[in-house]
Amino acid sequence: MSNRTTGSAQRRIFLDKQSPKAFHALAQTAEAVRAVAAEAELDRTTVELINLRVSQMNGCAYCLDRHTKAALREGESTQRLGVLAAWRDTDLFTRSERAALTLAEATTDPTNAGAQASAYEAARQVLTDDQVSAAIWVAITMNAFNRVSIMSKHPVTALREA
Repeated sequence: MSNRTTGSAQRRIFLDKQSPKAFHALAQTAEAVRAVAAEAELDRTTVELINLRVSQMNGCAYCLDRHTKAALREGESTQRLGVLAAWRDTDLFTRSERAALTLAEATTDPTNAGAQASAYEAARQVLTDDQVSAAIWVAITMNAFNRVSIMSKHPVTALREA
């Protein structure tokens, strides 16, 4: 028997629920990456900026919602979050954050080898080797979570106003 609904709309499988062992392994990877980032002294705000920029590039509404909330909890400003998609056009981000964002973009869209090499070399001028590695791992992991949420069509629920 099929799990599909009738008509043109099909119910999406929530991949995290359908294959919990695989999702658990991804969640464990995320925990390891969080630890690597902390050990490399890549601050939580920078990690959340990476998560958000990757999610913007991939168009993942669920992850954008989740990581915007996380960034705000970490003390990120609404101004910086509002201009993150155009971060290159502002002076609101530090050299380290810019390096991490450049790596995140190169990791998310690796088709341009020249841009990827340029991003990597620029990041090596500002970040430690451990921070470069951590930033790339954060982007890789976020890309994976984006794919899970996009393909599952995880919903974004409206906040209830008080």
